[in-house]
Amino acid sequence: MKVLIVDDEDDVRDIASMCLGLLDNAEVLTATGGAEGLAMAAENQPDVILLDLMMPEMDGAETIQKLRENPSTAGIPVIFLTVKNMGSEIDRLMGLGALAVMRKPFEPTTLGAQIAEILSAAKGQSARSPHEPKSS
Repeated sequence: MKVLIVDDEDDVRDIASMCLGLLDNAEVLTATGGAEGLAMAAENQPDVILLDLMMPEMDGAETIQKLRENPSTAGIPVIFLTVKNMGSEIDRLMGLGALAVMRKPFEPTTLGAQIAEILSAAKGQSARSPHEPKSS
Protein backbone atom coordinates (compact mmCIF):
# COMPACT_ATOMS: atom_id res chain seq x y z
CA MET A 1 0.00 0.00 0.00
CA LYS A 2 1.41 3.38 -1.01
CA VAL A 3 0.41 6.18 1.39
CA LEU A 4 1.01 9.90 0.85
CA ILE A 5 0.96 11.98 4.04
CA VAL A 6 0.38 15.71 3.45
CA ASP A 7 0.86 17.70 6.65
CA ASP A 8 2.78 20.85 7.53
CA GLU A 9 3.73 19.52 10.98
CA ASP A 10 7.03 17.61 11.04
CA ASP A 11 6.03 15.58 14.11
CA VAL A 12 2.79 14.36 12.53
CA ARG A 13 4.55 13.34 9.31
CA ASP A 14 7.34 11.60 11.22
CA ILE A 15 5.08 9.65 13.58
CA ALA A 16 2.63 8.63 10.86
CA SER A 17 5.50 7.63 8.54
CA MET A 18 7.14 5.55 11.24
CA CYS A 19 3.92 3.74 12.16
CA LEU A 20 2.85 3.07 8.58
CA GLY A 21 6.39 2.08 7.61
CA LEU A 22 6.11 -0.88 9.98
CA LEU A 23 3.29 -2.38 7.93
CA ASP A 24 4.05 -5.11 5.42
CA ASN A 25 4.32 -3.81 1.86
CA ALA A 26 3.83 -0.18 2.92
CA GLU A 27 5.51 2.62 1.03
CA VAL A 28 5.18 6.00 2.72
CA LEU A 29 5.63 9.32 0.93
CA THR A 30 5.41 12.71 2.63
CA ALA A 31 4.68 16.27 1.55
CA THR A 32 4.85 19.43 3.65
CA GLY A 33 1.93 21.23 2.02
CA GLY A 34 -0.87 21.15 -0.50
CA ALA A 35 1.10 22.17 -3.60
CA GLU A 36 3.81 19.58 -2.94
CA GLY A 37 1.12 17.00 -2.16
CA LEU A 38 -0.64 17.63 -5.48
CA ALA A 39 2.59 17.12 -7.42
CA MET A 40 3.51 13.97 -5.49
CA ALA A 41 0.03 12.50 -5.87
CA ALA A 42 0.08 12.99 -9.64
CA GLU A 43 3.60 11.57 -9.96
CA ASN A 44 3.36 8.64 -7.52
CA GLN A 45 -0.34 7.65 -7.66
CA PRO A 46 -0.66 6.60 -3.99
CA ASP A 47 -3.34 4.17 -2.82
CA VAL A 48 -4.50 6.70 -0.23
CA ILE A 49 -3.70 10.25 0.87
CA LEU A 50 -3.72 11.35 4.53
CA LEU A 51 -4.42 15.07 4.29
CA ASP A 52 -4.16 17.69 7.02
CA LEU A 53 -6.99 20.22 6.97
CA MET A 54 -5.23 23.28 8.38
CA MET A 55 -2.06 24.14 6.45
CA PRO A 56 -0.61 27.48 5.35
CA GLU A 57 -0.78 28.61 1.72
CA MET A 58 -3.08 25.81 0.49
CA ASP A 59 -5.31 24.17 3.10
CA GLY A 60 -6.67 20.64 2.90
CA ALA A 61 -10.05 21.71 1.50
CA GLU A 62 -8.41 23.49 -1.44
CA THR A 63 -6.00 20.59 -1.92
CA ILE A 64 -8.75 17.97 -2.18
CA GLN A 65 -10.68 20.18 -4.62
CA LYS A 66 -7.60 20.37 -6.86
CA LEU A 67 -7.04 16.61 -6.52
CA ARG A 68 -10.62 15.98 -7.67
CA GLU A 69 -10.25 18.39 -10.62
CA ASN A 70 -7.21 16.53 -12.01
CA PRO A 71 -8.19 13.33 -13.88
CA SER A 72 -4.94 11.62 -12.81
CA THR A 73 -5.66 12.14 -9.08
CA ALA A 74 -9.47 12.36 -8.98
CA GLY A 75 -9.94 8.74 -7.90
CA ILE A 76 -7.32 8.61 -5.13
CA PRO A 77 -9.01 8.09 -1.74
CA VAL A 78 -8.40 10.94 0.72
CA ILE A 79 -8.62 10.67 4.50
CA PHE A 80 -8.52 13.98 6.36
CA LEU A 81 -6.55 14.34 9.58
CA THR A 82 -7.88 17.21 11.68
CA VAL A 83 -8.31 18.51 15.20
CA LYS A 84 -11.70 19.88 14.15
CA ASN A 85 -14.35 17.30 14.91
CA MET A 86 -17.63 19.20 14.70
CA GLY A 87 -20.33 17.42 12.74
CA SER A 88 -20.78 20.32 10.32
CA GLU A 89 -17.05 20.36 9.52
CA ILE A 90 -16.97 16.60 8.98
CA ASP A 91 -20.02 16.86 6.71
CA ARG A 92 -18.30 19.62 4.72
CA LEU A 93 -15.14 17.55 4.26
CA MET A 94 -17.09 14.47 3.24
CA GLY A 95 -18.98 16.66 0.76
CA LEU A 96 -15.64 17.65 -0.79
CA GLY A 97 -14.98 14.01 -1.58
CA ALA A 98 -13.14 12.72 1.49
CA LEU A 99 -13.37 9.01 2.17
CA ALA A 100 -13.16 9.60 5.93
CA VAL A 101 -12.14 12.09 8.60
CA MET A 102 -9.77 11.02 11.38
CA ARG A 103 -9.14 13.06 14.51
CA LYS A 104 -5.75 14.41 15.50
CA PRO A 105 -4.03 13.43 17.60
CA PHE A 106 -4.40 9.92 16.20
CA GLU A 107 -3.37 6.73 17.97
CA PRO A 108 -0.04 5.78 16.35
CA THR A 109 -0.30 2.08 17.19
CA THR A 110 -3.61 1.68 15.36
CA LEU A 111 -3.16 4.15 12.49
CA GLY A 112 -2.37 1.48 9.90
CA ALA A 113 -5.29 -0.71 10.96
CA GLN A 114 -7.67 2.26 10.87
CA ILE A 115 -6.62 3.19 7.34
CA ALA A 116 -6.89 -0.42 6.16
CA GLU A 117 -10.37 -0.69 7.71
CA ILE A 118 -11.54 2.53 6.03
CA LEU A 119 -10.20 1.42 2.63
CA SER A 120 -11.69 -2.06 3.02
CA ALA A 121 -15.11 -0.66 3.94
CA ALA A 122 -14.99 1.69 0.95
CA LYS A 123 -14.11 -1.17 -1.42
CA GLY A 124 -16.98 -3.21 0.01
CA GLN A 125 -19.42 -0.38 -0.61
CA SER A 126 -18.24 0.21 -4.17
CA ALA A 127 -18.54 -3.52 -4.93
CA ARG A 128 -22.14 -3.63 -3.68
CA SER A 129 -25.02 -3.38 -6.10
CA PRO A 130 -26.63 0.08 -6.03
CA HIS A 131 -29.93 -1.56 -5.06
CA GLU A 132 -28.47 -3.71 -2.30
CA PRO A 133 -29.19 -2.28 1.16
CA LYS A 134 -26.30 -1.35 3.42
CA SER A 135 -25.67 -3.81 6.20
CA SER A 136 -26.00 -2.35 9.67
